[in-house]
Amino acid sequence: MSTRLTESRVAGDLDVLSRAGLDLDDFLLEATDSLRRAVPWVGACVGTHDPASMMLTSARKYGALVANNEYDQLFGIIEYGGDEETSFRSLAMSEHRAIGMHASIPGEADRSERMTRLMRPIYGFSDEARLLFRDGSGVWGCIALFRGGDDPRFGEGEIDYLGTLSESFARGVRSGILTRLAEAPERELGESGPAVVIVGPDDEISQISLGAEERMAELGGDRHVGDPLSLVTSLVSAARRAVGVPGASLPRARVRTPSGVWLLLHASPLRGPDGVVGDVVVTIEEARPPEIVALVVAAFGLTPRERDVTRLVLQGVETKEIAATLHVSAYTVQDHLKSVFDKAGVRSRRELISRVYFEQYVPRMGEIAGPTGWFAA
Repeated sequence: MSTRLTESRVAGDLDVLSRAGLDLDDFLLEATDSLRRAVPWVGACVGTHDPASMMLTSARKYGALVANNEYDQLFGIIEYGGDEETSFRSLAMSEHRAIGMHASIPGEADRSERMTRLMRPIYGFSDEARLLFRDGSGVWGCIALFRGGDDPRFGEGEIDYLGTLSESFARGVRSGILTRLAEAPERELGESGPAVVIVGPDDEISQISLGAEERMAELGGDRHVGDPLSLVTSLVSAARRAVGVPGASLPRARVRTPSGVWLLLHASPLRGPDGVVGDVVVTIEEARPPEIVALVVAAFGLTPRERDVTRLVLQGVETKEIAATLHVSAYTVQDHLKSVFDKAGVRSRRELISRVYFEQYVPRMGEIAGPTGWFAA
């Protein structure tokens, strides 16, 4: 069997798995195992991420990494407290979908603290390939594949091939999140449970969860919102249009209910086996403050402008871009950053990101994630 034929079959298998409505664990186990046929590995680690901050929300290990959690904290310190161009957060800000430590960035394997301090001396891995699970709304997860000893390095052809699987993995992860939400006990998700609406190709609602019925009823009580169905239809139409626009973001809407609760609605189109967009999934949940800033504000007492700066820092935006976004000077941004660092008890952007990761994400690690990637419970 030729390598190209194997790659084609694995790509087809992953596409089918991503549309099969599998639980998150089942999808990742089968997808990672299938991937091994086309891109052999001795160890693999799959993480799901919060697209708003690119911070880890769960991790699963396979092969040589199974049942080894001793060095997870060291990984977190290097990944979120360092400044490597191959960290998942850095890759998410780039155009990359996949990279190889040797194949993509010459010399990086010898410069990388992750490789020289962790992967080589502790695990015996000599090379790593990283793949982002990216779709139109962000990065939903990543996989790191490892080889060691006398195994050949990941080649450029293998890295290019991994990049073609990015959307299939993203689709499978998002579908797995929705499946897990649908199966989770209501006590874990709030009184009304998950809120999911599926709109068919005819623009009619084909399925709706009980939680969504309650949310739609809430929206219907606000004279400023109008018919909630028209809002859903607008999102669905926008989602279908976004499919044909390279790089377009999927549509989202924040709506305030008469009771004062802000709801976040967002739509994700689903492609059929023939590649044609059919159903569109609309999820509705209580809107958490943008990009986890409320978590930082509650702990550090930041001013509104400091919140804006912090939100952009957590997204990985550089000072010059922050200044342009907020229409202030770079010096003003630096002044705000100094104040944020003082209040948070850190000395740098990296320390701030690391503190948010260890204080806000690690304690929740592995809990059920909501439709936006943040934790549902």
